[in-house]
Amino acid sequence: MSRTVFCRKYQKELDGLDFPPMPGKKGQELFETVSKQAWEEWQAQQTMLINEKHLSLMDPNTRKYLQAQMERFLDNEPFDKAEGYVPPEQ
Repeated sequence: MSRTVFCRKYQKELDGLDFPPMPGKKGQELFETVSKQAWEEWQAQQTMLINEKHLSLMDPNTRKYLQAQMERFLDNEPFDKAEGYVPPEQ
């Protein structure tokens, strides 16, 4: 049986992550408050930001920027989107 969490993004009980997505206190907080669905959506958004903005994960400022955007995304606040991204047609 899957574990469920009250997802902070969707404000309802959804399937939880299988394990903390990062080490430490922040990873545990995400594990307890973010659904698998919300995390997968953030991962896709993060990938688009990295690719479209040509971000380097070696840069500490990039990691801080992505962390801030993740918080905004998960809290349903305005967040940066990849400029010029056109979703594929169905």
